[in-house]
Amino acid sequence: MFGAFFIVYISDRSQAIELFNRSQLELDQFMGAFNTVLLVTSSWCVARAVAAVRAGHDNKAARLLLVGMLLGLGFLVVKYLEYSAKFAVGITMMTNEFYMFYFVFTMVHAAHVLGGCAILALLWRKTRAGRYRHDMTGLETGASYWHLVDLIWLVMFPLLYLLR
Repeated sequence: MFGAFFIVYISDRSQAIELFNRSQLELDQFMGAFNTVLLVTSSWCVARAVAAVRAGHDNKAARLLLVGMLLGLGFLVVKYLEYSAKFAVGITMMTNEFYMFYFVFTMVHAAHVLGGCAILALLWRKTRAGRYRHDMTGLETGASYWHLVDLIWLVMFPLLYLLR
């Protein structure tokens, strides 16, 4: 799904480079970069949690999963602040083609982040209960989903915030 989004975005951007560049200048690059740090750090925590379970350190793994989830929620708070700032000055997805892409991409991604946070909460609970000591399939699957959400952002951030 995101791959198709990216192809359509790049195609449409090539038809209206001036508009896209002008609109991108209105985005807060610091907020986008901060969100990138939040998600990359969160993915690191989740990867360390998987390694901790493998080493038999369930309590440490649970703490790392909790931190990973909280960082994901932090990402959503930053997106909310970004959206609020745009809405306060009358910028919506109807403003222009760039903002249609911006809001659709980031809102669909945010929905995946929210789903990922729910998955991390479930993994946290099950890790605390020692459920992954003998079969880590669920933990590894949930961690893979979270890393995919992070990877998608690592493509979206430069496309939306940096590409000129």
